[in-house]
Amino acid sequence: MRSALKFATYFLLPGVVALALVGAGMAQSSNVSIYATGLNNPRGLTFGPDGILYVAEGGAGGTTSTVGLCTQVPDVGPYTGGFTARISRVSPDGVVTTVADHLPSSQTNAAQGSLVSGVADVAFKGNTLYAIMAGAGCSHGLAGTDNGVLRVNPNGTTSMVADLSVFQKGNPVANPNPGDFEPDGTWYSLIAVRGTFYAVEPNHGELDAISMGGHVRRIADISNVQGHIVPTALAYDGHDFYIGNLDTFPIKDGSSKIMKITPGGSITTVYIGFSDILGLAFDSEGRLYVLENTTGNPFPTPGTGKVLRVDGKNNYTEIATGLMLPTAMTFGPDGNLYVSNWGFGPPPVGMGQVLRVSVPID
Repeated sequence: MRSALKFATYFLLPGVVALALVGAGMAQSSNVSIYATGLNNPRGLTFGPDGILYVAEGGAGGTTSTVGLCTQVPDVGPYTGGFTARISRVSPDGVVTTVADHLPSSQTNAAQGSLVSGVADVAFKGNTLYAIMAGAGCSHGLAGTDNGVLRVNPNGTTSMVADLSVFQKGNPVANPNPGDFEPDGTWYSLIAVRGTFYAVEPNHGELDAISMGGHVRRIADISNVQGHIVPTALAYDGHDFYIGNLDTFPIKDGSSKIMKITPGGSITTVYIGFSDILGLAFDSEGRLYVLENTTGNPFPTPGTGKVLRVDGKNNYTEIATGLMLPTAMTFGPDGNLYVSNWGFGPPPVGMGQVLRVSVPID
């Protein structure tokens, strides 16, 4: 089974594209507008202390191969890679500028649709921007690189804070999926909480704490309790962590869920009945919002993404519909949601977007 965003390989197979694009004709809800364009596989995003939006971009992959140099990914490998990922800044009027570029970006083999991964997410600690990588590593076609948490320097260069490839290789989880195993991991979500970073890795299935000194500590081995459920989205309510999962494919509507994980690593399922969760965010009143990548279809389908609000157990309100393969979301200082749209799939380079979703006041 595919994990993380490797499910897009199904979407790109011959004969599936035409079916999937039918969904692209579905209208977005009226509270959705385009905030920025020209992005390459946009993923995680956050507002900085300057009130400006910063976006992680997967990039455009590359052609460099490491076959014969190291262990390759079984099902969707061998990967090829390049240095086409970047982090961008979006001004209030939607102008996109580059903050850091030439970062590792990798793609699955062409027969599997060439799905691209690069910079997975961004977060601030004080006035300093940090990023987490998903597209680096020898297993991703880029010898001499590793996935990890990077500090973005004022001049646009980056420095490694914690090497997550090394950590995962030295600290295996209990129940990895052999046919889908990524030696370097495919990290997805990053948040900063009181001076410590927390990150979720979907392929191995874990939540980890990362200190500014580079020490990595596993909070929870989700695979040990839940198996290969592909945890992706991460949020924090001031007390506990909340994680949403993608699940395996084909997509089964309602099979994704939200788990609460205490700082001590105790895992409890709190909400069920979702599909393809790739984003979680709390609003200023403590209400949880959920980003679903695809609904009502067995494979990723544009035009079927949704944002839901959790209003109680099994009580979910639709906030936005008709999204095009969305991959992440965050609240802005204006109280609106900002969503990475066309975060993967068939659009050519530069077709990724950020959407602004006006959230109803009630």
